[in-house]
Amino acid sequence: MSTLLIKNAAIIVTMDKADRELTDTAIFCRDGFIEQIGPAAELPQEADEVLDLRDHIVLPGMINTHHHFYQTLTRALPGAQNANLFNWLKTLYPIWARMTPEDIYLSTQTALAELALSGCTTASDHLYLFPNGSRLDDEIEGAATTGLRLHASRGSMSLGESQGGLPPDSVVDSEESILKDSERLIQRYHDPSPGSKLHIVLAPCSPFSVSTELMCESAIMARKYNVHLHTHLAETEDEDDFCLEKFGHKPVAYMQTVDWIGDDVWFAHSVWVNDAETDLYAQHGCGVAHCPSSNMRLASGIAPVMSMLGKGIKLGLGVDGSASNDSSHMLNEVRQAMLLARLNSGIKGASRSAPDAPPLMTARQALSIATRGGASVLGRTDIGSLEVGKCADFFAIDLNKLDYAGALQDPVAAIVFCAPVKADYTVVGGDIIVRQGVFTKFDTLAHARAHNAASQRLVQINN
Repeated sequence: MSTLLIKNAAIIVTMDKADRELTDTAIFCRDGFIEQIGPAAELPQEADEVLDLRDHIVLPGMINTHHHFYQTLTRALPGAQNANLFNWLKTLYPIWARMTPEDIYLSTQTALAELALSGCTTASDHLYLFPNGSRLDDEIEGAATTGLRLHASRGSMSLGESQGGLPPDSVVDSEESILKDSERLIQRYHDPSPGSKLHIVLAPCSPFSVSTELMCESAIMARKYNVHLHTHLAETEDEDDFCLEKFGHKPVAYMQTVDWIGDDVWFAHSVWVNDAETDLYAQHGCGVAHCPSSNMRLASGIAPVMSMLGKGIKLGLGVDGSASNDSSHMLNEVRQAMLLARLNSGIKGASRSAPDAPPLMTARQALSIATRGGASVLGRTDIGSLEVGKCADFFAIDLNKLDYAGALQDPVAAIVFCAPVKADYTVVGGDIIVRQGVFTKFDTLAHARAHNAASQRLVQINN
């Protein structure tokens, strides 16, 4: 039995259904779960670990609903800096085809350490190519060294260029081997219990890289084992044209034909969707991973997130791949989500003083998307808010920073409106992953050197 006491925090942002923001409140945790939240004087005064978070703001651990960890190896690559999605992919696929199992392991550690330092405690990753003997197991093993919760998506590509798909034939697999490995991974690793640190997700990459048959068979298998489904969808306007030409349907309608509409499905991006399509999401409980930085980086467009929120669609945030964001900073993504939604409201035209002006996303809405929203997208009821019975997952930021000077009349809003900072503490299941701004699980400087060596090897070999 291990216990953790959080005391003296300036403010605790619960993100519970009542959106309580508490002062003079402590949190007592036992064996990774929150056992008590209440006035400090009424809670135990001792524990195995006591964190005195005086002058800190405490929030639920943020949940990253879409990432590609391996892409940390190819950030800011010159040949892919100024390309849209399809050309960006064509530039990077040959480099990614050189990756080894060790590259997958290293890049997983890099991405998760970065995420932890930005206040993230749970991440979903979409690994969809497995060159040179790589397996999803390599990612799972790398993640286990970091302490974060992982939703590991067994991605796949089966439709190479010779069959009319986008990826080169060298990075696609047979559908038989994809399905066999998917079942193996579910049976070996998937843990649906409360507080689980590992879920398996089935995630064919996108409509332009897998066949209709694989989409259908993946849905059947996922429902057999009660695991979630995930894919990229409606990210660019080009995808509309591709799906219409190849399948006779736009992307969302195509998902209906392959039985990929339901409350066990979430889509990355959903930029190019109309009202009827988002109505369908709302009706059937589909989730969306909003990736604002990546959508801006690749000039893909602006997702209609305020409309989605208004319809009650499950909405989470994703930093997306680090080759289309070039960082893994969840608090930055929260800020970007708020600002991009505000820009979109302005584009819609009504004067800001007009009675019918579109609403502006608030800082608290953006934080809710990153916490409670992400939990709903991943189908988790044990994370996303600070409540009795839920996981002891949170992050804390010291408000005595120059970054917040003059902004402490509303510290909750300040951490979104002001320049994003790193977390001073990140805790996952009562385990302190980041302490006083330092990642505790391995030496990040030594790790960065190993990561850079792997990155250089990939790029130099390709050249």
